[in-house]
Amino acid sequence: MMMWSNFLMQEEDRRRGASGQRARGQHKSGLSPEQEGKIKLALLLTAVGATLAVLAVGTEFWVELNTFKANDSAVCDAAHLGLWKMCTKRLWQADVPVGRETCGPAALPGEANCTYFKFFTTGENARIFQRTTKKEVNLAAAVVAVVGLVFMALGCLCVIMVLSKGAESLLRVGAVCFGLSGLLLLVSLEVFRHSVRALLQRVSPEPPPAPALTYEYSWSLACGVGAGLVLMLGGGCLLLLTLPPWPWGLLCPKQGHRAT
Repeated sequence: MMMWSNFLMQEEDRRRGASGQRARGQHKSGLSPEQEGKIKLALLLTAVGATLAVLAVGTEFWVELNTFKANDSAVCDAAHLGLWKMCTKRLWQADVPVGRETCGPAALPGEANCTYFKFFTTGENARIFQRTTKKEVNLAAAVVAVVGLVFMALGCLCVIMVLSKGAESLLRVGAVCFGLSGLLLLVSLEVFRHSVRALLQRVSPEPPPAPALTYEYSWSLACGVGAGLVLMLGGGCLLLLTLPPWPWGLLCPKQGHRAT
């Protein structure tokens, strides 16, 4: 009887020792609470950039095109467009702010007509106020923005895997993905600016004559600029977390080392 009790106690001790070793091994391979907190803060920063990026790419207030007000008319025309569609609006001149020479802003209430660009489906250029888009430039801006969103999604997936599975090797990959995402969004904005200039220069010779236009960039483009900068900043923060700790220890010694 004593022999069986000793045998069972030895087996129980051996199981506890094995489970303790596995727990210590998992703790060593996982993230420390301090590292996990820093990664979560960086992920929160990139989440702000991701929200701004989705808002920018999904809305059509990248640029506003405004005609000049006419004295003999009670209405005027304005338009706003983004990567995917354009909207023309007929506004009452009485609603336009006093002292403004052009129609707008496009956020004013009025009769709107929105259509998606056909160069994504049939390959046709769009016509706005007797002017024609340059579809190659518009397509390039849209494709670069979509690729940026794909890299952003990959970066989120990598960081989530780091936090949930402890795959620390993916942290640098996620940082690079976020940095590339922000850079591609900024490139898309610059390409879109070139598409706006090309639109203003491609005046149709067919009657009626093209009206004089002014343009101003709107809040969707501002969201895109903010998204690109925030994503690059978040990627930089994540990349700093992958660096070895010894250079930072030399530059920023702890209080305990100073006292000694």
